[in-house]
Amino acid sequence: MAIEFIYFDLGMVLLKFSVERMLRQVGIVAGIEPAQAREILFGSNLHDRYEVGQLSTQDYYEAFCQAAPISTQKWPRCESLTQAASDIFEMNTSMIAVVAQLRAAGYRLGILSNTCEAHWQFCYQHYRILQDCFEVYALSYELQAAKPQSAIFHQAAKMAGVAPAKIFFTDDIAGHVAGACSAGFDAVQYLSTPQVVAALHDRGVEFNY
Repeated sequence: MAIEFIYFDLGMVLLKFSVERMLRQVGIVAGIEPAQAREILFGSNLHDRYEVGQLSTQDYYEAFCQAAPISTQKWPRCESLTQAASDIFEMNTSMIAVVAQLRAAGYRLGILSNTCEAHWQFCYQHYRILQDCFEVYALSYELQAAKPQSAIFHQAAKMAGVAPAKIFFTDDIAGHVAGACSAGFDAVQYLSTPQVVAALHDRGVEFNY
């Protein structure tokens, strides 16, 4: 079946990121060790709840500060904490030409990502390609569902206005790809940019790359 819409994962496909950098930077801002920041963010599922929209950015900030071993008087500013947690991305430069040429060839593109409000706002503001080349953003914190749950894929297909079988999707996490396939998407795991380009060509996607 011909591909009519292409969804890309954000983290580790379009953009690379470092959790260790996030923990170091959050630790510096909060005055705690990176290991403590890890336990607060991931040991209690705080970050997961933020990613699926169960917490607002303000809720996330307050929950972090309340859990951290710091007095109320020494709480960092919300903007400082979210900046420290978000300034962890860099462009996967090998994907720039791929996205640009797909767009130039007339293919409709979207982003399907497990992400939180602070990370998305940072990336959208700092990486112009996200504004210029994509028309649909299926984001976990807005949809209140996360990969590999079927709900996020069903909502993503509805947002694209295309039958799942006509959607190509790539993600670096095998379990997310399996979830997409279960929802009817044509999905492959992102291992490298040339491998994904080959997968697109194999499906009859014609573009100058």
